[in-house]
Amino acid sequence: MFRQGDILVVPVAEVPEWVKSAPSSPRDGRGRLVLALGEATGHAHAVPGPGAFVHDPRGDYLNLPQGGRLVHEEHATISLPRGWFRVVRQREYVPGTYRLVAD
Repeated sequence: MFRQGDILVVPVAEVPEWVKSAPSSPRDGRGRLVLALGEATGHAHAVPGPGAFVHDPRGDYLNLPQGGRLVHEEHATISLPRGWFRVVRQREYVPGTYRLVAD
């Protein structure tokens, strides 16, 4: 597992079938796959190199066929091996529910 701030990247051996046919999220203006964007700072947890990111209510998945790097303006860069990953955003408890941690 790899953690960068409020993002957890977990290697997975297999992904659901729907993920394989889902389109990748578009890249931002800098050509990066943005896994999470800071609401307060505008900083991004992002992958600048080749790959695909499927953002879906059923789950977020990252495919890095050549491996890659996870970058952020305020965190150390993390090298990721090639393969599929589940991307999990940290949540916090709010009485009666949960919400994503705001950056």
